[in-house]
Amino acid sequence: MGSTDSKLNFRKAVIQLTTKTQQGEEDDEHARPLAESLLLAIADLLFCPDFTVQSHRRSTVDSAEDVHSLDSCEYIWEAGVGFAHSPQPNYIHDMNRMELLKLLLTCFSEAMYLPPAPESGSTNPWVQFFCSTENRHALPLFTSLLNTVCAYDPVGYGIPYNHLLFSDYREPLVEEAAQVLIVTLDHDSASSASPTVDGTTTGTAMDDADPPGPENLFVNYLSRIHREEDFQFILKGIARLLSNPLLQTYLPNSTKKIQFHQELLVLFWKLCDFNKKFLFFVLKSSDVLDILVPILFFLNDARADQSRVGLMHIGVFILLLLSGERNFGVRLNKPYSIRVPMDIPVFTGTHADLLIVVFHKIITSGHQRLQPLFDCLLTIVVNVSPYLKSLSMVTANKLLHLLEAFSTTWFLFSAAQNHHLVFFLLEVFNNIIQYQFDGNSNLVYAIIRKRSIFHQLANLPTDPPTIHKALQRRRRTPEPLSRTGSQEGTSMEGSRPAAPAEPGTLKTSLVATPGIDKLTEKSQVSEDGTLRSLEPEPQQSLEDGSPAKGEPSQAWREQRRPSTSSASGQWSPTPEWVLSWKSKLPLQTIMRLLQVLVPQVEKICIDKGLTDESEILRFLQHGTLVGLLPVPHPILIRKYQANSGTAMWFRTYMWGVIYLRNVDPPVWYDTDVKLFEIQRV
Repeated sequence: MGSTDSKLNFRKAVIQLTTKTQQGEEDDEHARPLAESLLLAIADLLFCPDFTVQSHRRSTVDSAEDVHSLDSCEYIWEAGVGFAHSPQPNYIHDMNRMELLKLLLTCFSEAMYLPPAPESGSTNPWVQFFCSTENRHALPLFTSLLNTVCAYDPVGYGIPYNHLLFSDYREPLVEEAAQVLIVTLDHDSASSASPTVDGTTTGTAMDDADPPGPENLFVNYLSRIHREEDFQFILKGIARLLSNPLLQTYLPNSTKKIQFHQELLVLFWKLCDFNKKFLFFVLKSSDVLDILVPILFFLNDARADQSRVGLMHIGVFILLLLSGERNFGVRLNKPYSIRVPMDIPVFTGTHADLLIVVFHKIITSGHQRLQPLFDCLLTIVVNVSPYLKSLSMVTANKLLHLLEAFSTTWFLFSAAQNHHLVFFLLEVFNNIIQYQFDGNSNLVYAIIRKRSIFHQLANLPTDPPTIHKALQRRRRTPEPLSRTGSQEGTSMEGSRPAAPAEPGTLKTSLVATPGIDKLTEKSQVSEDGTLRSLEPEPQQSLEDGSPAKGEPSQAWREQRRPSTSSASGQWSPTPEWVLSWKSKLPLQTIMRLLQVLVPQVEKICIDKGLTDESEILRFLQHGTLVGLLPVPHPILIRKYQANSGTAMWFRTYMWGVIYLRNVDPPVWYDTDVKLFEIQRV
């Protein structure tokens, strides 16, 4: 089909659409608003034969009925979910689709011009109309966008440097499709009726009785996907694209690197949030690790870059969501053999080791704006800790180094919520000792070697002079965490150090994220493995700073910032405050372990004159603490719960990404955007 014929058909289609609109306006005094007419015209054009889809007939579109009566479900753009036929690639069609999707995105961008509201109940009227039953192309368009993204393979035929020889017209379309998809799925699952997640029905959303209020069909369709082959197609597609920037070849720059991984992470989040069957499918096999490794790569790579704080947050949020499920912890025990170059210490171990080593790197060498994420990072480690069968020595030392850094008096006394980090780490150690003692001799040995930290915590001073002295030391110590005592070792071969943003890099501001108490709800694991939700405790416990009763609160966003808040005189530690949480430190299990094992290890060292670690580890491997430890505590899991605060954060982050990624043409540049601020690093 020639370009001239294509333009001719486009003009015919536009004339049909405008004629129909004009006739409708003359006939009906309650005419459609122009915005609705525009959206319906775009939807029709996205399935216009010989313009955006291949015509199934020999003749061209020559009657108004054709565009308005064709069944667009037969013209889905790509094989995949609900569609088996893969149409011939067509450069002209892809370019036309891309331009229409850009226009659609511009229509949807009203959200950018509204300030972030504390309660994000307001729906975008453009998205609401486009994703309603008024749009007869809703199902084929949703399917076309999803399949176009998940079927895309940037490596192509595997010919080195092929992206330099041929221009890939598919990538810009895939990028726009991903952006339109995440915007149409912007739906606050906390404040409105949650979409169906059981996936038991095979029909479409229109089969249901009229739901109360407007319903987003894109969210509805997403929540109804339930066939395993569809889940496999989606998961493989997203994992392939997320792994693309990690591809290592012997020829530098010989493979194409995609740039839309942030949009893919938001899409993956939406899939897990709206379709619980998909979430369970992801966790059912080791395929979840194909998502985990790229996320850890992005987190490690972006940790020093202030322009990528949003990427750090979305990665951590996804891992928090996954960590609430037992299967995620179990999957982490798979040995880590693929060597993605990251500037982290070389280790031999499992995916759990990789996760903890990367988290340690973020905490000790990320920039200060990441401090509000520390509680999220440690909550993830707590959630998976009861299932970790064997941590490497490198990882064990990293965990002990974090405890050492967070246990210093200057850090504990410098902000009202800092002691929560110590509670999280003690919970990790207790879970592993009580539930995975066999196989974790490396961690037990590290605890014995660093036993002085636990004794110092048990004997933490509470007198005013010592508190004052610790705070004086803090004012002289600008670094948020000491890195001494952490053996870094050599980094992986081929890795580059995480680099800060180039000066002048544009970034968009983000709204604050809710505290961990708002982000999660506590559940207790029963003996049969089921989760029982725990009632939230009354809020008064936050005044005495007791983590046993309440988790870190919203206020800790401000309180955790080093060296400013308490110096201003708003808050200062008192002996009563220190005593209130010191008495609740869960040290009993660890102290009992030290009481039993330290004399035995010392005796072996003296009797055999041992200085060799391997002999001591062999002894610990065959040791047992059965009957010697306190009764095992119930396992507590902190599961992510949807809330309007995170919904608003996602909206701000998503539109910020779209703003910065669409600079040609710069549609929104220099306009009165209110959802976020555009800043230079």
